[in-house]
Amino acid sequence: MSHVLVVRLDNAGDVLVAGPAVRAVAAGADRVTLVCGPHGAAAGELLPGVDEVVTWGCPWIDPSPAPVEPAHMDALVELVRMLAPDRALVLTSFHQSPLPTALLLRLAGVPWVGAASTDYPGSLLDLRHQPPDDLHEVERALSLVRAAGYELPDGDDGRLAVRPPQAPWLPWVASAPWSDGFVVLHPGASVPARAWPEHRWQELARLLSDRGRQVVVTGGPGERALTARVAAAYGSGDVLDLGGQTTLGELAGVLGAASVVVAANTGPAHLAAAVRTPVVSLFAPTVPFERWRPWGVPVVALGRGDAPCRGTRVTTCPFPGHPCLTSVAASEACQAVEALAPQRRPSLASPEPLEDRAVRQTVPGGTS
Repeated sequence: MSHVLVVRLDNAGDVLVAGPAVRAVAAGADRVTLVCGPHGAAAGELLPGVDEVVTWGCPWIDPSPAPVEPAHMDALVELVRMLAPDRALVLTSFHQSPLPTALLLRLAGVPWVGAASTDYPGSLLDLRHQPPDDLHEVERALSLVRAAGYELPDGDDGRLAVRPPQAPWLPWVASAPWSDGFVVLHPGASVPARAWPEHRWQELARLLSDRGRQVVVTGGPGERALTARVAAAYGSGDVLDLGGQTTLGELAGVLGAASVVVAANTGPAHLAAAVRTPVVSLFAPTVPFERWRPWGVPVVALGRGDAPCRGTRVTTCPFPGHPCLTSVAASEACQAVEALAPQRRPSLASPEPLEDRAVRQTVPGGTS
């Protein structure tokens, strides 16, 4: 029995773009355990090919890290020792080091560890992979697992995918009179520097509603106030606010039923790609678009690619006026929606059936 540990320790979008690599590993392994950070675990549970999700907050990856504590390190080491995987693959972005994680895996007794690393790994890695520059994150992860001997199965197109989304619970979806479906606006962003200004979202909601488009606003539990203000901008009650009202699986169902999704460079943009819905991407160039664009779906990218924040990876914009995204008018986003919306969504299901394994959730130090 081959048991492979796959590690991806950052946010939901990062975990979603690792999905094709996870499926490749699952095609060549009897069991796959995915280790995620607390912000990515819900996305990990949606990935086909995953048998178990382990949640562990990583101090050198998490955007709001806790202090490094020996007990916290020991909890992961003990859990991995108990899981006793045959192999481990540490997936990272181009700017992250896998070596601290590899050290913990070695302390846990993992006999074989592979990762992409520019730095000399010594005895921490059995496979030191060095992918080409400027690969999309999907291709970067796939290149690592291929170097480890894992390939996507026949018929798998290598696009993002999730387990069959939970059908939208919204009663109006089944009887909606809008022949062109509805448009989802997701105004929140996990990183403030990537957020389109709130008043632009309000303007876009008004423009789309004035054109007769049904608008749905989505957001996480911490974004309820924002989604309420965006939804209230139209004033007629025709904009539906779902802020904080869906699980990630339910959100996948809503996005999958939409004609188009408008979002910043944040997890729901990748979730939309995973359910094959076109995306209007309000993309701040703090990270490269070629590495983080929504993968495998039609995309219209808006934003100043030559803005002074280009490539800085800042989380809070240091430049007056947030020029990379305030330069995008609501009318431009509306035109992008109109260009993409005719590409209707035929169904909520993934177009290719993918193996669906039962996922168990485990937290070090807790119960499964």
